[in-house]
Amino acid sequence: MIPQRLEHQATDKGYVPIYATGVVEQPWHDYSDTDHAVWSELYARQREVLRGRACEQFLAAMAALQMDETRIPRFSDLDIPLRRSTGWRLVAVEGLLPEADFFGHLAAREFPVTWWIRTPEQMDYLAEPDLFHDLFGHVPLLMDPVFADYMCAYGQGGLKAMHLGPDALTQLARLYWYTVEFGLIRSAEGLRIYGSGILSSAGESRYSLQSDVPNRIGFDRDRIMRTRYRIDSFQRGYFVIDSFDQLFEATRPDFTPIYARLAGLAPHAAGEIVPGDAVITRGTCEGWDDTPDA
Repeated sequence: MIPQRLEHQATDKGYVPIYATGVVEQPWHDYSDTDHAVWSELYARQREVLRGRACEQFLAAMAALQMDETRIPRFSDLDIPLRRSTGWRLVAVEGLLPEADFFGHLAAREFPVTWWIRTPEQMDYLAEPDLFHDLFGHVPLLMDPVFADYMCAYGQGGLKAMHLGPDALTQLARLYWYTVEFGLIRSAEGLRIYGSGILSSAGESRYSLQSDVPNRIGFDRDRIMRTRYRIDSFQRGYFVIDSFDQLFEATRPDFTPIYARLAGLAPHAAGEIVPGDAVITRGTCEGWDDTPDA
């Protein structure tokens, strides 16, 4: 089967996600010189941006993985250090996966990586995850034992949540968004980035740490699970963990009573400050519009 390049479809209601369930072989020999050049440029640019911004664990993991900087890495080559370190491996996919498939892969310590990479015209923005986002942003931290265990536990929790209804899945998606995708972590040198959505974005790498606009709030699992988020702009609020151990401990309990406790409670808006928040920095909210949250 020839792998397809699946991207969101633009409609009058915005971008509509396209899902595929299959695992494919990475068509490495089919990548063009342009594809490799896009990878190389994005890699070099983002590594420079992340100096003094990415968390120490990410930088150490990147060094251990030894990704090819000039050509798109072969997933099979990266599987070797991943398996040795944490038992994870990569599977090539055509695009977004349905929830059941995604959770199932994570629970089995398999991380889905979109096989295709953005075009030169999409260097600064793409509506969905591509190879660069998945491989550069997500995969390195799978070398960290505690974070790798968190991802596996998240997949196991997702499979359970599928039997508890759409509200549980929505709340779990928010936890993923504000940790795996857009999380910040404390360090001795100050706040640092560990979320893949930030790590793979030059603009948000700067914005998340240096802008006066967004709020930065201490990690609170239940609070996060009630908080909407932005899919079409930089985040209005970021949640800050103290350590990956804190993150893993937050997912250790059975979430069934948590879902029951949150049932019927109104969600918080993205960027909202609520009583009980451990506010690290209160944003100016400058430039925020009235477009709805996800």
